Amino acid sequence: MERETRAEKYGETATSEFAGLERRARGLAAAGGRRILGIAGPPGAGKSTLAARLARALGPALAVVVPMDGFHLAQAELVRLGRADRKGAPDTFDAAGYTALLRRLRTPGAGVVYAPAFDRALEEPVAGSVPVGPQVPLVITEGNYLLHGAGEWAEVGPLLDEAWFLAPDDSLRVRWLVDRHVRHGKEEAYARDWVTRSDEANARLIAPGRARADLVVLAVD
Repeated sequence: MERETRAEKYGETATSEFAGLERRARGLAAAGGRRILGIAGPPGAGKSTLAARLARALGPALAVVVPMDGFHLAQAELVRLGRADRKGAPDTFDAAGYTALLRRLRTPGAGVVYAPAFDRALEEPVAGSVPVGPQVPLVITEGNYLLHGAGEWAEVGPLLDEAWFLAPDDSLRVRWLVDRHVRHGKEEAYARDWVTRSDEANARLIAPGRARADLVVLAVD
């Protein structure tokens, strides 16, 4: 049975204080064994920024970030499948590969596990980019579909010890998202069209995951 979330048990809990988020993550790292913290939310919500900030605050001995985006299908495969024009949709990732990695990370062995990352300059996943040593107690994983309840994505939630959902103001989030696309080489008009047509369609799919989160983060100070 899927675990009862704090949102279901107590009503939605929201925060904006980074110090409180750091304490919460540090508590997971100190809980014993290997723990996995998931940070979900729509495109442009600031998931990777928050994950990186938490990892810096805790230090490499306590936490490492494993991004879901490392499981993007390669561009050549998206073209072959006819999905390149909606890159970022749920079926443009290797969801089964991602869940298999999370299961492996939950029960670390004696050696290092290497996870993939996503290179935004290349717009491609890069294998073997993130080393996760067996002694690191907390894995922070972030991505759009951690709390998506459909298909193979439904297997992710039970593998997370705690799940947060980032829900900043939508107008601010969209502006950040357009700016990010522009920084990585897209023309502004193209970036706005892509956000409106693709990213926001994905954001609507992701929105119901908010109710499955243990914590909703409205903003980060």
